[in-house]
Amino acid sequence: MTDKKPDFSNVVGGSSSTAEPAPSAAVGPPEPRFYVVQKGDSLSKISKQFFGSTSEWRRIHEANRDVIKDPDKIQPGWKLIIPEDKTDKAGEA
Repeated sequence: MTDKKPDFSNVVGGSSSTAEPAPSAAVGPPEPRFYVVQKGDSLSKISKQFFGSTSEWRRIHEANRDVIKDPDKIQPGWKLIIPEDKTDKAGEA
Protein backbone atom coordinates (compact mmCIF):
# COMPACT_ATOMS: atom_id res chain seq x y z
CA MET A 1 0.00 0.00 0.00
CA THR A 2 1.41 3.35 -1.04
CA ASP A 3 0.68 6.51 0.99
CA LYS A 4 -0.10 9.13 -1.64
CA LYS A 5 0.02 12.62 -0.22
CA PRO A 6 -1.91 15.43 -1.86
CA ASP A 7 0.08 17.60 -4.23
CA PHE A 8 -0.31 21.28 -3.32
CA SER A 9 2.52 22.53 -5.53
CA ASN A 10 0.11 24.46 -7.80
CA VAL A 11 -1.65 26.30 -4.96
CA VAL A 12 -1.23 30.07 -5.10
CA GLY A 13 -1.26 32.10 -1.89
CA GLY A 14 -3.81 34.82 -1.32
CA SER A 15 -7.21 35.29 0.16
CA SER A 16 -10.08 32.90 -0.25
CA SER A 17 -13.07 33.95 -2.29
CA THR A 18 -15.27 32.57 0.49
CA ALA A 19 -13.70 34.75 3.17
CA GLU A 20 -15.68 37.59 4.73
CA PRO A 21 -14.88 40.96 3.18
CA ALA A 22 -12.58 43.20 5.20
CA PRO A 23 -14.36 45.94 7.11
CA SER A 24 -14.39 49.33 5.47
CA ALA A 25 -11.54 51.66 6.35
CA ALA A 26 -14.14 54.27 7.29
CA VAL A 27 -15.07 52.84 10.67
CA GLY A 28 -16.59 55.26 13.12
CA PRO A 29 -17.77 58.80 12.52
CA PRO A 30 -16.55 60.60 9.42
CA GLU A 31 -13.67 63.05 9.71
CA PRO A 32 -15.01 66.57 10.22
CA ARG A 33 -14.75 69.03 7.36
CA PHE A 34 -13.33 72.46 7.99
CA TYR A 35 -13.58 75.80 6.23
CA VAL A 36 -11.48 78.89 6.87
CA VAL A 37 -13.60 82.03 6.65
CA GLN A 38 -12.57 84.41 3.84
CA LYS A 39 -13.19 88.14 3.54
CA GLY A 40 -16.76 88.72 2.38
CA ASP A 41 -18.06 85.36 3.63
CA SER A 42 -21.31 84.90 5.51
CA LEU A 43 -22.79 81.77 7.02
CA SER A 44 -25.39 81.79 4.25
CA LYS A 45 -22.70 81.95 1.57
CA ILE A 46 -20.72 79.11 3.18
CA SER A 47 -23.96 77.11 3.51
CA LYS A 48 -24.67 77.57 -0.20
CA GLN A 49 -21.15 76.38 -1.04
CA PHE A 50 -21.33 73.19 1.03
CA PHE A 51 -25.04 72.31 1.07
CA GLY A 52 -26.40 73.98 -2.06
CA SER A 53 -28.79 76.09 -0.01
CA THR A 54 -28.37 79.29 1.98
CA SER A 55 -30.99 78.12 4.47
CA GLU A 56 -28.65 75.58 6.09
CA TRP A 57 -26.52 78.30 7.75
CA ARG A 58 -27.95 77.41 11.19
CA ARG A 59 -26.30 73.97 11.02
CA ILE A 60 -22.90 75.65 10.61
CA HIS A 61 -23.69 78.04 13.44
CA GLU A 62 -24.75 75.19 15.76
CA ALA A 63 -21.57 73.23 14.99
CA ASN A 64 -19.45 76.28 15.84
CA ARG A 65 -21.21 77.83 18.84
CA ASP A 66 -17.89 77.96 20.69
CA VAL A 67 -16.45 80.25 17.97
CA ILE A 68 -19.47 82.11 16.59
CA LYS A 69 -21.21 84.24 19.20
CA ASP A 70 -23.18 86.32 16.66
CA PRO A 71 -23.98 84.57 13.34
CA ASP A 72 -24.03 87.96 11.59
CA LYS A 73 -20.43 88.67 12.61
CA ILE A 74 -17.91 86.10 11.43
CA GLN A 75 -14.27 86.98 10.90
CA PRO A 76 -11.78 86.02 8.17
CA GLY A 77 -9.37 83.40 9.44
CA TRP A 78 -11.84 81.58 11.68
CA LYS A 79 -11.68 77.82 11.14
CA LEU A 80 -15.23 76.47 11.12
CA ILE A 81 -16.46 72.90 11.32
CA ILE A 82 -18.78 72.06 8.44
CA PRO A 83 -21.30 69.43 9.55
CA GLU A 84 -21.92 66.34 7.44
CA ASP A 85 -24.31 66.91 4.56
CA LYS A 86 -27.70 65.36 5.37
CA THR A 87 -27.74 63.73 1.92
CA ASP A 88 -24.36 62.00 2.49
CA LYS A 89 -25.65 58.99 4.42
CA ALA A 90 -23.87 55.65 4.30
CA GLY A 91 -25.72 52.90 2.53
CA GLU A 92 -27.73 55.12 0.22
CA ALA A 93 -27.25 54.67 -3.50
